[in-house]
Amino acid sequence: MKKCKITVLKTTFDAELAAEYGAEGLKACPMHTAGQVYYADYAKPEGLCDEAWKAIYQYVFALAHGAGAGTFYYGDWIRKPGVAICSCNDGLRPVIFKIEATDEEATIDYEPIER
Repeated sequence: MKKCKITVLKTTFDAELAAEYGAEGLKACPMHTAGQVYYADYAKPEGLCDEAWKAIYQYVFALAHGAGAGTFYYGDWIRKPGVAICSCNDGLRPVIFKIEATDEEATIDYEPIER
């Protein structure tokens, strides 16, 4: 299993939808800013939004296990092997992430319980 690099590409804000559905004073996501970098393998990196992790972890897991050596989804999504571009599930202010496979081996930083 390899580690994956997760980069925040940008934060967005849909003013039209926020005006209709958002809470008063809603702004772009306060959790992330463009350029932030995280590394992940089997677990959510510290500081990454829980909801964002839920939306992107399957791509991290797939890339960490060698998927994407070709391209995802029959080559009609991302042209660069080993990369996925994903967003969190916030429909009013989604954050866009780039996930890249690395050559760095993942390590388990806990002692497994034997039963």
